[in-house]
Amino acid sequence: MKTTMKTIFTVAWVLGSLVAAAQADDMSAQRKMIYGDITKSFGAVPSFVKQLPDAALAGYWQLEKDLELSNKTALPGKTKALIALAVAAQIPCEYCIWSDTMTAKQLGASDAEIGEAVEMAALTRFSSTTLNGLQVDFAQFKKEMGGQ
Repeated sequence: MKTTMKTIFTVAWVLGSLVAAAQADDMSAQRKMIYGDITKSFGAVPSFVKQLPDAALAGYWQLEKDLELSNKTALPGKTKALIALAVAAQIPCEYCIWSDTMTAKQLGASDAEIGEAVEMAALTRFSSTTLNGLQVDFAQFKKEMGGQ
């Protein structure tokens, strides 16, 4: 009985190792394909992208292409960059602030638009702090602001 169980575990381990190796080869091929696509878009693959695990890379790149980089979305690129900058200022994310500011400028945003986007984020944060901190009744707030 012990020999049979040992044999079963050994076979399962070998099969599992073979499956894992095959999946690793598939992921490597997929990673190479994605890197090629990123290189076509940007000229190179940023180092932070190379740090992404295989399980996250395809989804990350697809979302970037379909949302942030696409000109076939409901929002124009400049608006998306300004929203991203406003959110980045609130997180705060130094990397995102720099990148989103550069992107917004490349897409035609003026210094005034960039400043206004950041100040809208600040005003929203200020108002949220006030409303939440004072525990304003939400139903009353909606009624007073023209809602239900």
